[in-house]
Amino acid sequence: MANSIYNPITLEVGNVLKDVITGKIGLPDLQRPFVWKNDKVRDLLDSMLKGYPIGYVMLWEPPADDVSKKSQIGDNDKVYAVPKELVIDGQQRLTALLAVFYGVEVRDSSFGSRPIRIAYNPVTAEFKVADASTDRDPRFVSCVSDVFGANRENAFSSYRRAFIKALNESNVKKGEPELDDPAEDAIERGLTALLGLERYLLPVLRITADADEETVSDIFVRVNSQGQALKQDDFIMTLLSVYEPAMRERIERFCADSRIPMGGTSYNQLIAVSPTSVIRTAVAVGFKRGRLRYAYQILRGKDLKTKETSAQTRAENFERFGVALDQVLDLNNWHSFINLLGEAGYVAPSQISSANALFFTYAFYLIGKREFGMKHGEISRLMRRWFFACSITSYYVGGFETAFERQLTEISQLGEADDFQKYFERSVASLLTDDYFSITLPNDLDANDAVGPTWNGFVAAQVVLGCKSLFGTTPLSQLLLPSASGTKRALDKHHLFPDNYLKSIGQKEKRSARANFALVDYGTNIEISDGSPLDYVPRFKQKLGYDAYERTCEEHALPIEFEGLDYERFLYRRRILMAKLIRRGFERL
Repeated sequence: MANSIYNPITLEVGNVLKDVITGKIGLPDLQRPFVWKNDKVRDLLDSMLKGYPIGYVMLWEPPADDVSKKSQIGDNDKVYAVPKELVIDGQQRLTALLAVFYGVEVRDSSFGSRPIRIAYNPVTAEFKVADASTDRDPRFVSCVSDVFGANRENAFSSYRRAFIKALNESNVKKGEPELDDPAEDAIERGLTALLGLERYLLPVLRITADADEETVSDIFVRVNSQGQALKQDDFIMTLLSVYEPAMRERIERFCADSRIPMGGTSYNQLIAVSPTSVIRTAVAVGFKRGRLRYAYQILRGKDLKTKETSAQTRAENFERFGVALDQVLDLNNWHSFINLLGEAGYVAPSQISSANALFFTYAFYLIGKREFGMKHGEISRLMRRWFFACSITSYYVGGFETAFERQLTEISQLGEADDFQKYFERSVASLLTDDYFSITLPNDLDANDAVGPTWNGFVAAQVVLGCKSLFGTTPLSQLLLPSASGTKRALDKHHLFPDNYLKSIGQKEKRSARANFALVDYGTNIEISDGSPLDYVPRFKQKLGYDAYERTCEEHALPIEFEGLDYERFLYRRRILMAKLIRRGFERL
């Protein structure tokens, strides 16, 4: 049997929390938004009081190669300048307990501070989320943090007497008798039981210092904490908390702001940013490396060429990483890039089928702009075409890290802006060949669903060409925006040969073929309903006029008089026209 890389031990909760307070144990969640609801914290305390298991905590002692590094986790003064161990699993539980036992405030989704107040009835041993009703009820300790704090200040007896006095005064006001000795004893037992939570025995798995970052990362993403799978970016952010907590906070805030409609922030309508995407982009820009494992090595101070690790290299790596991160998080760069994606026809989140394609292209945009000095118009045109090409061909699917790494290596060997431009022009040309547009693309459009990169590329091409909704007058670019929808979607994918109609004529296959869909506005969708094309097309011809009918056929890659075609013949001819429309849209870029 292989040697285990961890040691199982048992520690008292109070001792673990003391080590967090002193800085011996690093608890990164003190710096990130706390996702638990207060009722979950209440349930955690209730389980502990009843002696139920609450899961284990996993700690890791990173290799100690730099005692001079002065960093800490959290806002409290620390005895230890750098943590001896990091919490790898169990961060949310320990953050909750620290907030309850020590009154430490946690951060909300807006990175503001908030307390966690849990009330406690010592007689019934009942926990409640503190509110106005528990604050008014003298039977409840309004906040259990006060009890733990009084005990640490050797003032528990005074606290107990004050609690009993307040309860007696309330009883007198209500005309009830004061507490007798057994009742006071019950209160003391309940308060003592509460304090006993500090002696709750917590199972701990201590990963040995022999385990390197990549091994621990693998453990990190495999374990399951309270039903929530951990991710690689959680582990990378944990390491950032040790070495550069300010960088971590900037990344977290950028990611949070990308989801909230606000001016002057990273908010955008295309994608919710993840820490992994930010870190990967910064490593690509700063180090020309595309594999996520290099982020671990950089954080530990590894020279990517000599393979040696040192404190000096770590300082140099972080300086270089910081410069790249400044570029990645620069709002002018970010929003200029998002705008060029819109110019490429990608204006809605539903069109982004690959976050990798977006962020890898962002890295190339920054490299071309900053390192090769390309002008805004030049780099924007180049990256519009590259994003369109790599998105529609699913270039970054499968071995995407290998492809990205190879591109970065090749780019690092280029000399001038002209070389950079020619490199991507060749890359685009190798993907979007004549054979791709005439053979590969029509075949891909034969899929039996209206989703995926080629469908998204078709819609993007329609946006670039200024197409309007089917039989409508409103540009698709306007209807695709999230703000265009109310309680009903402003735009929908509708079967040109409706599903029920195809069933009625015995067509059981390919009813949801990609070539059988078109984008229509809400009103047109209702009007077409389940009718046969032979029924609804003549109505729209009469309503719009033949010229407008021809225009809508051209803008939606529909064969003229398509309503009279056999369904299989229609699908074949439309796939060819869709591929031609996509090519026109791409060439417009």
